[in-house]
Amino acid sequence: MSLRTKVSATLAALAITASVGAVQAAEFPDKTVHYIIPFGPGGESDVTARHQQSFYPDTFKKDLVIEYKPGGGGAVGWSQLNNYKGDGYSWMGVNLPHIIIKPLQKNVGFKTEDITTVYMFHYTPDAIIVRDDSPFKTLKDLTDFAKSNPAKLIMSGSGKGTANHIAQVRFDKMVGVKTTYVAFKGTGAAVTALLGDQVQAEWGYTSVGAKHAGKVRMLAVAMERRHPKFPDVPTFNELGIDLVSGAYRGIAVPKSTPEALRIKISDMIGKINANPDFRKRMENDGMAMLDVGYKDIPAFMAAKTAEYTAAAKSAGVIK
Repeated sequence: MSLRTKVSATLAALAITASVGAVQAAEFPDKTVHYIIPFGPGGESDVTARHQQSFYPDTFKKDLVIEYKPGGGGAVGWSQLNNYKGDGYSWMGVNLPHIIIKPLQKNVGFKTEDITTVYMFHYTPDAIIVRDDSPFKTLKDLTDFAKSNPAKLIMSGSGKGTANHIAQVRFDKMVGVKTTYVAFKGTGAAVTALLGDQVQAEWGYTSVGAKHAGKVRMLAVAMERRHPKFPDVPTFNELGIDLVSGAYRGIAVPKSTPEALRIKISDMIGKINANPDFRKRMENDGMAMLDVGYKDIPAFMAAKTAEYTAAAKSAGVIK
């Protein structure tokens, strides 16, 4: 076969693939979509997926079924994502910084570039949280104590190499303090430590403020603008600290999914995200909305990879 013939055959195959993908996208969805959460039920990944699920049938006239594939802090599911058929009917939840940090720590069965994310739809902002009876009434109270007492401010948080941990590392560097971060297994355990007076403060999330109203007080939230549910809580930015961070969540599809279908699915998720009732429900749970569609994912991931990698190295989480 001549080179010209090979090139022609390759171009023809690509054209057929693109044509098939376009047809699939035009007809999609015509059956149930399976939405796989790589964690167990009950966590925020599950809660936010359930919110999406409740809006899906009215919007697209089909069902969205949620399934779970827990293990390895999400790694079991993400390592199997590309084994699913790329027909658009298998979606999987993805989390940041997890899919960036985990492959840098050790072999977890996938690399960040193996994950085809089509939309990032929200994040749960990091926040510094204290008990309602804490002597720290403002962030300045807390930072003044930390500056005068290096390493003596004990703060709980969810795990190592997580959004909480990375926020603590960045915050300490920006403010010029040294705090002590105690990693607990999950947000629930970190909150229990705070409420049980085992620590003085917590690197938690705005969802903790929503769930434990009356028991805790947030000193600052890592958002660009104040959270609509917490209009009296300042952002770190307002207080001169350039910190916008949290646990980011999105949806990915198998790498074999045609480009046209990737775009179609991204647009579908964006349509749910634009629903005012959906946004209100999410914000009432303490979430912050995000709208990063498929075409903007590469730039978003590049920026987050640089940010998380630098912080994780500083924290000694990766080499």
